[in-house]
Amino acid sequence: MKNPFKNSVEKYPFLKLFGNRYFVVLLFFGIWIVFLDDASFLRHRDLNKEIKTLESNKKYYRDEINKDRKQIKELNNIEKIEHYAREKYYMQKSNEDVYIIEYENDTIKK
Repeated sequence: MKNPFKNSVEKYPFLKLFGNRYFVVLLFFGIWIVFLDDASFLRHRDLNKEIKTLESNKKYYRDEINKDRKQIKELNNIEKIEHYAREKYYMQKSNEDVYIIEYENDTIKK
């Protein structure tokens, strides 16, 4: 009577590898590292995605900081401060009237 494992090995020669204990241990170790460990490949992939998004956020905020620094430099002049206050907050001098005209199809967003 033949061993059923030998019968299968004769049909499928790659199954012979599973008879080698070193291969089985290496396979188990590989599966453990890739899927089950705290420092697994999948965890590293997620962390790398998060790093990329954080770096893009970092670039965006640096650009915003540079834009704000330019605006602060411009606002050191009293005339620029007045211009900014009139445009942004609709401020006016005490002896003048300001009329704000808004159109129905105005494409400028505030």
